Amino acid sequence: MSTTAPVAPQKFDVKPTKPWEASVADRSKTAAIFIAAVLISYTLVVLTPLKGKLAYAALFFLAFIVIDYVYNFVKGGRAAASDSLFRGVVTAAVCLAATPIVSILLTVWVRGHKGLHWSIFTKDMHSNAFQDPANQGGLLHAIIGTFLLVIVAMIISVPIGILTAIYITEIKGRFTRPIQFLVQAMSGVPSIVAGLFILAAIVYPLTKSLNGAEGSLALAILMIPTVARTSQEVLLLIPQDLREAGVALGGTQWRTVMMIVIPAARSGLVTAMILGVARVAGETAPILLLTGGNNSTNWNMFHGPMGSLPNYIWQSFGTGTADSVTRAWAGIFVLLAIVLVLFGLARTLGNRKVGK
Repeated sequence: MSTTAPVAPQKFDVKPTKPWEASVADRSKTAAIFIAAVLISYTLVVLTPLKGKLAYAALFFLAFIVIDYVYNFVKGGRAAASDSLFRGVVTAAVCLAATPIVSILLTVWVRGHKGLHWSIFTKDMHSNAFQDPANQGGLLHAIIGTFLLVIVAMIISVPIGILTAIYITEIKGRFTRPIQFLVQAMSGVPSIVAGLFILAAIVYPLTKSLNGAEGSLALAILMIPTVARTSQEVLLLIPQDLREAGVALGGTQWRTVMMIVIPAARSGLVTAMILGVARVAGETAPILLLTGGNNSTNWNMFHGPMGSLPNYIWQSFGTGTADSVTRAWAGIFVLLAIVLVLFGLARTLGNRKVGK
């Protein structure tokens, strides 16, 4: 009796292909067009009245788009040329949109890091003037003031914003359309209007003085629309099946929303809160109107003027000396870093799946 040995399955070492990946020839072609566009734009800047970085950038993109269009028209016809034209225009638009952002970040870094030192985070300005050397004093009072202003504004605005979003998406009562309209309209309200409203409604008739709580009220007015609209979009992502399952199990609408919908949207609601904080952290107009600006650390939101990073930057630039301007750029650097961290945190939480 003969037995045959089992045949081992053959293994094929097949690498997955990527049809969308650019080939070596495509990359070489793009590099050649890039070099040609650089040479043409440089020549035109030298030989024509067009001067400056802006003219060079505009001529470079124009030359690149034209050369790429002609090359693809000769090689692939009108369809390939039209595709290259659209791709070039889109690329130019993206670069145009990114240029101001990159320029702002580089400018803040180049001018702001010169005024950074350890004591800037441990001292305030109660014993120093803004025209003193930049290594004296600090912005501790401004950081604490901004932190307190934002925290109080968040305590006021986050519950109102989330409850507004719940009413629009879950309750859907008779006032849904007017509230939706008001939320959208408030999103475009200038910050100075919020500051003037608190000034006219609270400061002049009631308190007769400036303090941090009034600044937080103005920031809360600006923060509510951001929180409400972002929370509304997050709640709309929750599947309707979850709501129906909660009702089918005997839960009321309110219990279904609180025990199923809100926990499922928890990370998105946290993102809405962070976006709202980042929205108001750098607001200047209502802060200048309502907080008074204090160069000493003040922990009491309801008594006395309160310092903040926008006020610190405003006072530093207003002094006008070289050291005060350096202080201002250092304050801008710190404020921008805080806002970028908040946006990065919101981005990280926003990328998580709803309900995770």
